[in-house]
Parts: sequence; C-alpha cells; structure tokens
Amino acid sequence: MKKGLGCLLVIAAIIVVAALWGVGKYNSLVKMEEPVKQAWSNVENDYQRRADLIPNLVETVKGYAQHESETFKEVTEARTKATQIHIDADNLTEEEIKKYQEAQGEVGAALSRLIAVSEAYPELKANENFKELQVQLEGTENRIKESRKTYNAVAEEYNSSIRLFPTNIIANLCGFSAKSYFAAEAGAEKAPKVDFGTK
Repeated sequence: MKKGLGCLLVIAAIIVVAALWGVGKYNSLVKMEEPVKQAWSNVENDYQRRADLIPNLVETVKGYAQHESETFKEVTEARTKATQIHIDADNLTEEEIKKYQEAQGEVGAALSRLIAVSEAYPELKANENFKELQVQLEGTENRIKESRKTYNAVAEEYNSSIRLFPTNIIANLCGFSAKSYFAAEAGAEKAPKVDFGTK
C-alpha cells in the first residue's frame, strides 16, 4: 500500500513539475513573440508615414508639372494598393510579407519616377515645400530601413527559440509558428540614390 502511494506521489510530482515547466516555457514564448508584433507594428507605421507624405508630394509636383498625369496616376495607384494590404502580426508568413513588400516596392518605384520628374523643373526643385517633403521622405525611408532591420532581428531571435528542443514541443503544441523575414529587394545590392538635388 505504501509502495503504491509513494509511486503515485512520484508520478504526481513529475506531472506537476512538467506542467510548471510547460507553463514557464509558454510564458517565455509569449514574451518573445510580443517584441516581434511590436516591431511589425513599427514597420507598418513607417510605411504609413511614407504613404501619408505622398498626397502632399504629388500635389506639390502637380503645381509645376501638370502634364505628368501618368506619373501622378502611377504613384496614387501604388499608394492605394499598398495601403490596402494589412497583415495580422499573428500571420507573418513568407507569402504575406512578400505580397506586402512587393506592394511597398511599387510605391518606392513610383516615387522614384515622381522625384525624377522634378529634375525637369528647376522652379519645383527650388520650392521650399517640395524641399521639406523630400527631407521628410528621405528620413522616412531611413526609418523604414531601420524598422525592417529591427523586425528581422527580433523575428530571428523568436524563430530560434521556438525551434530549440525542448521548447519546440511547447511551441508546436500551443501554435507558436515561425515569423518570416523581410528579404532584400531586387536591386538591393546597389545602394539607392536618394539625392533630390537640393544641395
């Protein structure tokens, strides 16, 4: 009788220790996932900041280059498409991030064409509002780059933790999945020139 009771106590103790370990690992995974979500939010905020600058930039350029309507249309359409793509921080899959990144890349390309238009209009390049918008846009592009870098770093730390044994057991049981990264964009091996000719 005592032997059976002792065995039951040992089994109960093992179950309690395993449960406490599981709860601890679960909580640590939640704590590691939150910075990933925060970093993703920062990425979205910085891209939104860029999107918010575009209408003012387009309007300023329109005042000097009214016959560039195709360029204005491209910028506006790219912005609209990009702002319609929202990714839930719990669903940061490779496909979703690629779709988001492609839409943002279209905005960047359209903005480059818009800025190139300014080269033909010296009065536009001298406009103070245009210069200020260019400075804000350049700063926003730098913020986007840093936000993406931060996101990739915290996603890497989180992804590593959910793959390590024995934490991967809890991660799989509780639905913690890997977060995808931002990949280098096509042509990223060449540093983009963000010279607006304001020097």
